[in-house]
Amino acid sequence: MTDTPVQQQSTAAFYGQAVASFAVALGATAVGIFRMDADPWVRAFLAIAVLYLVTSAFTLAKVIRDRQEAGQIVSRVDQARLEKLLAEHDPFEKL
Repeated sequence: MTDTPVQQQSTAAFYGQAVASFAVALGATAVGIFRMDADPWVRAFLAIAVLYLVTSAFTLAKVIRDRQEAGQIVSRVDQARLEKLLAEHDPFEKL
């Protein structure tokens, strides 16, 4: 059985770009909400709605990632079983 190392899917530059993009989007939304010509309770409601949306997005991303990782683990276990069967199989053995 071979050990297949888990490969990182994204580069540091991609990670940095994603973090920067998130920060800019959240900052721009916050500035837009607080500079909006509306009552304070309306701005507070929108701010809470944005925070709820952000936490929901993080939760959804984590659930999707966890489901994908669980599928990869099952796939790796199945691959290990197949490799073991192939290693034990002797094609010249009489049936």
